[in-house]
Amino acid sequence: MTTRRVFISYEGSDRMKAKGFRLLRWNKNVNVEFQDRHLLDPVDSTNRGYIQQCIRDEIKGTSTTVVLVGENTKDSDWVDYEIERSLKDGNGLVAVKVDDSISDEDVPDKLKENGAEIVDWNPDEFGDAIERAASQRSKVGESTVRGRAGTGCGRS
Repeated sequence: MTTRRVFISYEGSDRMKAKGFRLLRWNKNVNVEFQDRHLLDPVDSTNRGYIQQCIRDEIKGTSTTVVLVGENTKDSDWVDYEIERSLKDGNGLVAVKVDDSISDEDVPDKLKENGAEIVDWNPDEFGDAIERAASQRSKVGESTVRGRAGTGCGRS
């Protein structure tokens, strides 16, 4: 399996799940390999343009964006921006539901409209889902970004 460079997108209240996802690559019992980019440490700024630049810098050079989907993900302007930026950069997309209470209705429309694979929190599936998303990369990059435009500021 190829080691993919992955950007991890999440809404602020799912930060611990994002940290857990990131640590999976070190678990010898899970077949997933990736190098990760993320903003697990909050950007120390309220300047929207600066935060967007930090996001662009982290997404640059990745092939796949993994969006961790929790209760509030659909309402997060920053996750919306990260999805939009990922699509503009041609990244493949994977939506990972953070627990059993999350339904497909909780998945941001922009992910569904742009062909993201949606998977449950099952670490044994993550590696294959990332690989499938990376293989869709050129197809995603040629598509038109669909969904609402992000507005507002802050990591919510």
